[in-house]
Amino acid sequence: MIEFRPLVSSDIGEAVKLWEACELTRPWNDPVADAERALGGPCSTIIGAFAAGHLIGTAMTGWDGHRGWIYYLGVDKDFRRWGIGRKLILHCEEWLGQFGAPKIQLMVRSENDAAARFYEAIGYEEDSFRLFYRRLGRSRSQSIRPAVIRGTKSGKS
Repeated sequence: MIEFRPLVSSDIGEAVKLWEACELTRPWNDPVADAERALGGPCSTIIGAFAAGHLIGTAMTGWDGHRGWIYYLGVDKDFRRWGIGRKLILHCEEWLGQFGAPKIQLMVRSENDAAARFYEAIGYEEDSFRLFYRRLGRSRSQSIRPAVIRGTKSGKS
């Protein structure tokens, strides 16, 4: 039997191992810090799927005040095609329902066609927009270029 429940902080190490096995981590992100932030916030959590007490799937979810988001959906390769990913998404949707989320979004890396097919198969639609980001923590001079303001002919702006 598969049990679904929110993770607790003692589950983080096992979650990170799963994310690494599912190739969800990236060198520029700290998955432990991501998990700690998700579990420490009032508007986010990580839903886990457990078989015989072992973590076999996760989905991180959060509410930003405008829409729901899902991240780190991953299922152990030995348990794929059992409907666990779909159930994790349903648990996220139910959890986000407490906030009245009118829409849920997620991001899929452009090279991950299998994930895109999965989301389409469970009723998610692909949108067309561009994603912009900035990493915080750099000095202001490294992250923001000063604007050039051009004045009028008289030299006044």
